[in-house]
Amino acid sequence: MAVDLLGGDQAPAVVVDGALRACQADPALQLLLVGPVEAADAILGALGPAERDRVRAVPAPTGLQSHDRDASSVESGVRTAVLAVAQGRADAVISAGNTGATVTSAALGLGRWPGVRRPPLAAVLPSAAGRLVLLDVGSSVDPDEATLAMHARLGAAYAAVVHRVAAPRVGLLTIGTERGKGDRLRRAAPAHLAALDLPGGGRYAGLIEGNDVVTGAPADVVVTDGFTGNVLLKGLETAYALVGPPQPDDIPPRAAVLLGVGGTVVVCHGAASGADIAAGIGFAADLHRRSAVPAIADLITGSDPHSPRGGS
Repeated sequence: MAVDLLGGDQAPAVVVDGALRACQADPALQLLLVGPVEAADAILGALGPAERDRVRAVPAPTGLQSHDRDASSVESGVRTAVLAVAQGRADAVISAGNTGATVTSAALGLGRWPGVRRPPLAAVLPSAAGRLVLLDVGSSVDPDEATLAMHARLGAAYAAVVHRVAAPRVGLLTIGTERGKGDRLRRAAPAHLAALDLPGGGRYAGLIEGNDVVTGAPADVVVTDGFTGNVLLKGLETAYALVGPPQPDDIPPRAAVLLGVGGTVVVCHGAASGADIAAGIGFAADLHRRSAVPAIADLITGSDPHSPRGGS
C-alpha cells in the first residue's frame, strides 16, 4: 500500500499514526511510505523488527519536507504514490490530501477506463436497510447527463462486486420525486439513466430524496453530482458520529474509492483521524485482495483495467 504521508489537514502526524495502526492490525500488510524521511522514520522506530521488514520509505522529491505544506509540495507526494502503483511497486494508493490533485494524478498516472471521462469517488454509507453506495462525493462537481450515466454504471458494478448485491437498484438524488422537479441536470438525466444497460443485472429505480439515503429502501446505489454528494456525505457522517448510524454495528470506512482508473485509489477525508487513515488503508488492502477493481472494470469494459489507456 503506497501511503501519502503529507495528505490531510494534520499530516504527517495523523498519517503516521494511521499507518502505524494499520501495520500493527494486519500482519500481512506491507506499506510504502511516500513523503518526508523523518515522518517515515517515526513509524519505523515504533515497529518491532518483524514489522519493520514490512515497511519501506520512499524519500520525498527535492523540497518536500514535513514543514513544507505548499500546494506543489503536497501534491508531489500523491503523484509519487500513484507512480509507485503505475510501476508495479505498490498495489494501491491511499491519500487524505487534496481531492482534485489525487483524482488528476490517478487519471494521468494510471489511465482511465474507456468511456470514463470523469472518474467518480464512491463512498459507502450505512442505511436502515444495510449499506448504500453514494457517488460522486467530490470528484465531479458539475457533471452532465452522460457523466451521471457512466457513474450509474460504475456504481452498479461496485455494488455487485464489492457488496454482492444482486440486480442493484440505482436512484438519482433530487429534491422531489414528482416529474419535472429539480435543476436542469435532474430533469434531463432520468431519460439517460432509464435507457442504460446497467452491469450486474442492475436497474434504474427512479428519483429519490435525501431521506431515502438514510432508509436505503428504494435504492442500493445513489447517483448525484460531486458537490451535492460531498455535502450530503459530510452531513450524514457528522450526524452518525453524534447519534449513531441506522445500523449500529455497521460502520463503513470513512473513505471513498476512485472508480474508473487503472488501479486501486482510496481517498480519506482531509480531516481524517489516525483511526480513519488506518481504516482507509485496510479498505484499500481489502479491495486489492478481492481484486475488486479488475472485477468492476470487467463488468464495465470487459478488459484489463491496468492496460495503458486514456479517456477522452
